[in-house]
This record gives sequence, structure tokens and C-alpha cells, in this order.
Amino acid sequence: MLEPPLLIEDLSPLPPNQVGLAVLGAPIKHSISPQIHSAALRELSSGIPSFLNWVYHKVEVSSKDLASGLEHLNECGYRGLNLTIPHKVDVFSMIDSIDQEARTIGAVNTLFHTGEEWRGFNTDGYGLEQALKGRLGVRLESANILILGAGGAARAAAAQSLSRGCENLWISNRSTERLENMIDALGNSLDTARVVACPISQLPAGVLDCGDLVIINATSLGLNPGDPSPVSLRAFPPSTRVYDMIYNPAETPLLEEARARGMVCENGLSMLVHQAARSLEIWTGQEISVEAMFSGAQTALNC
Repeated sequence: MLEPPLLIEDLSPLPPNQVGLAVLGAPIKHSISPQIHSAALRELSSGIPSFLNWVYHKVEVSSKDLASGLEHLNECGYRGLNLTIPHKVDVFSMIDSIDQEARTIGAVNTLFHTGEEWRGFNTDGYGLEQALKGRLGVRLESANILILGAGGAARAAAAQSLSRGCENLWISNRSTERLENMIDALGNSLDTARVVACPISQLPAGVLDCGDLVIINATSLGLNPGDPSPVSLRAFPPSTRVYDMIYNPAETPLLEEARARGMVCENGLSMLVHQAARSLEIWTGQEISVEAMFSGAQTALNC
């Protein structure tokens, strides 16, 4: 069973010899990020003992408390943070120092305190690209991609796909206004001529005609029991490959349908690990063992 998250208001200053890391979200109880990062820190400490003093927690923070929460975390000795739903876009207006890649995406999933301020980064795009190269065998160059969602994770997926030169990119979301705002934001730094916006209820014919289509679920549908699938796969050809960014539960309704239809598919654990490794590299300045992180993730999920 996963440990319950800490509440932001209950945090107290860490001992002077400790360095704090954390993942912030709402909800956050499902996160296995502490086990993933702790496994990598143990590996690092075998060569550099000081990393034994680094700790990683998961912290429940609501949107309304995020700004004050960042200040409180700094005061308590936290120097590196990961952000998940719903903070990746909201935090953008709360910090001044932002990496160019994160600016292009318009979302931040990693924060590092420089000693003076929080600096924002985004490692989601990198994590997704590395994950797609694995079991799905997808390279973003010249790929045909359908992204479901218009939040921070979807922004990262779209930006990475466009910057790597995808052939076609469809983005589908229930809120057309949020989707259009996302595409407009991406257009400030990237060529969005290949992007087609579409409501989930009415997919354009061009999507269904692609025999090598990759569907990426960047919504939260499937995270909670009873959630419906974000889209029906009935009309898609069996050659469609499906990647669901959700990793816990391991099998979402979307993945269940994909397997039933013989589609190659995978959950988001590989993306989580690869983006986590890049985050930890930013905080520590060290090369991180992806294998150690996968081991920590499997241990957490098998508990």
C-alpha cells in the first residue's frame, strides 16, 4: 500500500543536513514518485554518500494554495519539486525564471530552487519521447499523432512532437476554448500548421485513415475508478498504437480496449521514469540510473 501524502500545511523545516525534494499535486495519493527517486538517490549515494541526506516526499497542494505552498516549501528546505495535475500550467504565472523549453510548452513540471528563486523546467516532452521509442517503437520524426487533452502534459507532448518534425498532429479535447488557447500558445514558438484541433466527440476523417497512427492520452480519464475512456477505439484500425500517460492504475479503460482490439499499447510508467530521471539530473547535476528508477517503480506498484 502506498504511503499517504503529506499536507502542505503540516510540513515543518527539515534538519539542516537534509535536502528536500517533493512532488506536488491534487490528488497525489496515487503517486509513486518518492519510491522512484529514492531508488535513484540510493544508487547515487553508493558513490557520493552525501546523497543519503536527500529525501523525496509527495505533498497534497490545492491550486489556491500553490503560490504560498512554494514559499513554504523553500522555507522548509525543499530545493527540487515535481508538479503534476493541476499545477503544471497554473505555476507558469507564479515564477519568473523559466527554461526556454518550458516557455515554449507553456507548462512546468520541474522546479529547482537556485538559492534565490524557483526556476522552472519541463521534462515531460523528453520523458514521452524516450518512452515512445520503447515498446511502441515510435519515433516522433514523421509520426502521425493524436493527442487527447489540452493540459500541461498535452502541451509537452504536442511541443515535443512538433519540434521533432511529426508528419501530422491532431489534438482533441472536450473544451474547444482551452484547446484553441493551447494551440495559440504553441504557435508563439513552433510551426503549428500541421496541427488540427478537434472535439473528442467528432474526430476528423484524416485520423482514421492513418494506418500508423499513435494515440496519446494526456487526460486524467482513467485515473479514478469508474472513469470512462477518453475516446472509443472502435473506428481505429488494429495497427493503431496507444500510449496512456496514466500509470496507476496500470490498466485504464482505454488500454483495456486497446488490448482487446489487438493494438500495441503501454501505460505511462516509462514516461514517468524517464522524465523523473531528467528532473533528478537537473537537481543533482549527476547522471541518473534509469534502471534503478524502474526497479523502484516496480517495487512500489507490486506492494
